[in-house]
Amino acid sequence: MTEKNARVRVKLCGLREPWQVELAAELGVEFIGINFAADSRRRVTVEEAKALVAALGRRPTPERIILHEALPPVRWFERCALAFDERLSESRPLTVGVFVDQPAPLINGIADAVGLDVVQLSGSEPWEQALVIQRPVIKAIHVAAGMPPDAIVAECEIGTAAACLLDTAVPGEQGGTGKVFDWEVAREVARQLPCFLAGGLTPENVTSAVRLVRPWAVDVSSGIETNGRKDAARMREFVEAVRAAAATLRAPEERGP
Repeated sequence: MTEKNARVRVKLCGLREPWQVELAAELGVEFIGINFAADSRRRVTVEEAKALVAALGRRPTPERIILHEALPPVRWFERCALAFDERLSESRPLTVGVFVDQPAPLINGIADAVGLDVVQLSGSEPWEQALVIQRPVIKAIHVAAGMPPDAIVAECEIGTAAACLLDTAVPGEQGGTGKVFDWEVAREVARQLPCFLAGGLTPENVTSAVRLVRPWAVDVSSGIETNGRKDAARMREFVEAVRAAAATLRAPEERGP
């Protein structure tokens, strides 16, 4: 059997201008993040977000992830990951709306108005909130120093969100801090379930992160900025570094149920 290389998906987050979205699409990334968190300096309005989605051109109507019978009978998060990949084969990048401790009716209203594909909950929301969000949900877990991998895995509630995202716990902040947490912890989590790795990733360190952690996806915001603004060269360097690092890895064997 032919040996396959691992695939590591890329999410470029905090995009605010149409050229950034157009470049992300040109680079072939899988996800773009649009921030609606009230206190974020990267926050956009609904009208600004509509312009970002419009920059991607004609797109399929967003829908919930479908865990249909054709998918292999593997575990919850693996099945969700396969369903994401199926959606990505039809349309990429998928648009992710990032929210922090905001009410579900507001999130659903914005998702419908903008045409978001996915919702990311990056605050202290309970996992069951994903059940009333009318899009697939990525749930962020903020990893503090000394937090054991098994506690992180135990926090991921099966049957609610479709994916988890590991980010650095920084008091008073909800992502985009440029701070790295212990990648050894992330590696142990990634061995047990597919996850997004965030927190201080840059074009300079993402190769090491991919090779050590082997995440399902990587997520970057401040690491592709210069003086607080998205930098086209750094966006390109980040994606190229991820692709090159992933090409050196063997694809993992399929997990059982």
